[in-house]
Amino acid sequence: MRYAYYTLTFLVVLTISVMGFRGMRSTQPPIEVFPDMDRQAHYKPQAASKFFADGRADRPTPAGTVPRGRAENGAADPAFLRADDAHYLGKNADGSFVRGIPIAVGETMIKRGQDRYMIYCAPCHGALGDGNGITKQYGMVATPTFHDARLRDMAVGEIYNTVAHGKNTMQGYGDKLTPDDRWAVVAYFRALQRAHHGSLNDVPLEQRGELK
Repeated sequence: MRYAYYTLTFLVVLTISVMGFRGMRSTQPPIEVFPDMDRQAHYKPQAASKFFADGRADRPTPAGTVPRGRAENGAADPAFLRADDAHYLGKNADGSFVRGIPIAVGETMIKRGQDRYMIYCAPCHGALGDGNGITKQYGMVATPTFHDARLRDMAVGEIYNTVAHGKNTMQGYGDKLTPDDRWAVVAYFRALQRAHHGSLNDVPLEQRGELK
């Protein structure tokens, strides 16, 4: 009797091995012994519902709900809502680009901009902003210099927008640079332009002796 069981087990394993694992595709859905709530009944957005009195599946925001990032004084935090268009979009209320950097500019900020510039911008635009980056040696000859009149007169908001979203063949860096980092790059951009077109008259008298 024991050998009969062995024989039966062998035949079952053989049958499954030959018939059950042939690598054939099936258009039928797989058998789910434990679906684990993979598919649940749910409403589609803006669908109707007989469950609620107003007949809508979408529910209104509960009274007193506040956004995450609420400031201590009870006002909505602009950093969370990004409600300051000049800061986060580089634009005025009328949609035009801002002419002045809307956040405080200092030595720490400009050094941060230099650091980000050397990582993301210098390969194409060069360390001096003259368009002579390493990519020029590999055939990218259309990189503009920052020092021509067009870019010197360009609103800083438009430069910010280009850094964030790119332009022509330049990709955007909005996913790599925070809004404040973008402004830091813009500030360093302006510093490069000022240095390129500067003269001895721009150097304070007490510091001219340090020049070689």
